[in-house]
Amino acid sequence: MCGIVAYNGTKNALPIIVKGLKRLEYRGYDSAGLVLQNQDGDLKVFKKKGKVAELEALLEANDVVGTMGIGHTRWATHGKPNDVNAHPHVSGNRRLSLVHNGIIENYASLKLALEKLGHVFESDTDTEVLIHLIEEIQTRDNLSLIEAVRISLSKVIGAYAIVVMDVQQPNVLVAARKSSPLVIGIGKNEFIIASDATPIIEYTKKVVYLNDHQLAVITPDDLQLLSMENVKMPLSIQEIEMELERIEKGGYDYFMMKEIHEQPVTVRDSMLGRLNASEGWARLGGLEDHINRIINTNRITLVGCGTSWHSALIGEYLIEKLARIPVEVEYASEFRYRNPVINEGDIVMAISQSGETADTMAALKSAKEMGAFTYGVVNVVGSSIARLADAGSYIHAGPEIGVASTKAFTGQVSILTILALQLAHRKGTISESRFRELLYAFEQIPAKIQEVLEKSGEQIKYIAEELKDSTNALYLGRGKNFPVALEGALKLKEISYIHAEGYPAAEMKHGPIALIDENMPIVLIATNKDAYEKIVSNVQEVKARGGKVIAIVTEGEKTITELADYAIHIPETEDIFSPLLSVIPLQLLSYYIAVLRGCNVDQPRNLAKSVTVE
Repeated sequence: MCGIVAYNGTKNALPIIVKGLKRLEYRGYDSAGLVLQNQDGDLKVFKKKGKVAELEALLEANDVVGTMGIGHTRWATHGKPNDVNAHPHVSGNRRLSLVHNGIIENYASLKLALEKLGHVFESDTDTEVLIHLIEEIQTRDNLSLIEAVRISLSKVIGAYAIVVMDVQQPNVLVAARKSSPLVIGIGKNEFIIASDATPIIEYTKKVVYLNDHQLAVITPDDLQLLSMENVKMPLSIQEIEMELERIEKGGYDYFMMKEIHEQPVTVRDSMLGRLNASEGWARLGGLEDHINRIINTNRITLVGCGTSWHSALIGEYLIEKLARIPVEVEYASEFRYRNPVINEGDIVMAISQSGETADTMAALKSAKEMGAFTYGVVNVVGSSIARLADAGSYIHAGPEIGVASTKAFTGQVSILTILALQLAHRKGTISESRFRELLYAFEQIPAKIQEVLEKSGEQIKYIAEELKDSTNALYLGRGKNFPVALEGALKLKEISYIHAEGYPAAEMKHGPIALIDENMPIVLIATNKDAYEKIVSNVQEVKARGGKVIAIVTEGEKTITELADYAIHIPETEDIFSPLLSVIPLQLLSYYIAVLRGCNVDQPRNLAKSVTVE
C-alpha cells in the first residue's frame, strides 16, 4: 500500500503524477517515488523517504520530461521506510519498472527461487520480488510485457494492484488488480490510473473500475481489458460524481476540521430520498427490494474495522431495540478466522468508508461462500464492497480526506438508523405514532449537529489546552454511548498520540478505576436518560479519587454539570439518536489537542486511510 498514480498520454507526465500523489497523501504513507520514460527511452527513477514535498525537492534538481510514468506513495509492509524500499522498483536488467499496492504472501519462496537463478535484490520488499519474477519470465520465454505480467501473476499468492512499464515497449502501461483497488480515467488521448478517483477528477469524469483478476493494457489512444486467461473483456465506463472542490480544504487548516464541519450537510444528505417525517416513511432503496428476507432473518451480523466497527456497535443497539432482530457485531479481521457459524437466511452487513478494506472484503466473501445474504454500507461509489455485496446503501458523505474518520462515522450511523427504523416499521415492532415521533426527531439531527459546532468550539479549545500534556485518558459511556466512548478514544489516539481507552462506564470499577488519579482525565458521555443515577455515581467515584471529569451532557442537566470539572452541553434529542450529537465534541476535542501538540492531523503517523492489506 498505499497510493498509485500513473499517466499515459501526450502531456508531460511529471506534474500530473506529482499532483496525483499529493491528492493521495490523505491515504497515509511514509515514502514516495515515481519513474518516467524520458525522450531517450530510458527509465528515470526518483524516490524518497518522507513526504511528497521531499520527492519534489529531489525532482527540482533533475530536468525530466516524458509522456508516460508511474508514481507511488508507500505505507511500509515489508522493509523499513527508506529510499531503497520506496517504490517504484526496477528489474535487474533495468528494463522494467513497477509500483504495487498489496502483499505478495509467497514472496519469500519466489525470492529464493529467483536468487538461485542469479537475481540480486536491493530492497527488503515483496514488490521487488514481483518485478524480478516478471523479468525472469519475460526474458526466459521472450514474451511481451502483458504476457509476462499475466503469467507471473498466476504464480503469485496475495493481493495486488500494479502498474508496470517496459522501456522496450514505449507508450504501453500494463495494470492489474486483485483485492486492491485501481481505477482508470479516460481522457482525450490520455489515461490516468490511480488507486481512487481523487487524482483523476481534475482531468476527466469518465472512468473504468478494474475488477479482480483483470488486466488493462493502456496506450495513449487505447484501453483494453483482459481476463487472466487472456480473453478480451468489455469496458464498463462510468461517470464519477465527485466534485473537485470536495477534495480541497476550503479555507480550513486541515481536512479533518473541514469534514467535522461538513457533518450537518452530510448527515442530511444521507437522509435525502430515504426519509420523510411529514409523509411518514423511511426507506433505503437497497434494503427495500430484500425487506422480507431481512425482517424474517434469525440473525444479522455486522462486520467492520476501526471506526466502522464502532458504528456497527451503535447499529446493533438500534436494530435490536427498534426492530427486535438479534444482532452480532464482529471485527472483520477476526470473522473468517474463527470459523463462524453462518446459516442459510443469515444476513451479513459489511461497513467500510472506502469500500476497499481488505479484512472487511475477506469477511464478506467468506459470508457469501457460507450462504449468507450480504449487504454493504460504504461511502465510495463503485468500490469493491459495493460491487461484491448482494445489496447495499451509500452514505453519500463525499470524499473523506482526513485519515481519522469523522463524517463517515456519522454517515454510517445515520444509514444504520434509517435501516433500523425501516425494519421496525415494516416488522411492526413500534407503533405508527412512535415511528413518526422518531422520524421527526431524526430529521432535526443535522440542525442540532450545527448547533453543537457553533456553541462548543471555544469551550472545547479551552479544555484541549488543559489536557494537551496528558499521557493517558479514559472514555466512559453506557449503552449506545459506549461505542461513542470507543470512537472518542480512538480519535485521540490516532491524531494526538495520547494513549486512550474506551470503556463501558459500569465496568470502571472492575479494573480501570485503579488508574484514576489527578493526572488521569476521564471523558464521560452522560446523555443517557436510562441509568442516569448510575452515571452520576460514576462521576462521584472518579471525583473521589482526584480524577478530572469532562462530561458530555444534554442541555438543562444540572447534577453532573456541577460535579464535573468541565461540562459540554449538547441539544436534547431522542435517546437513541444521541450518539450523533455526543460524538461531535469528542471529534473537536481530539482535533484541538492534536493541533496544540503539533501533530499532523490529516496524516497521522503509521496510519493508512484505506487498509487494503490483511
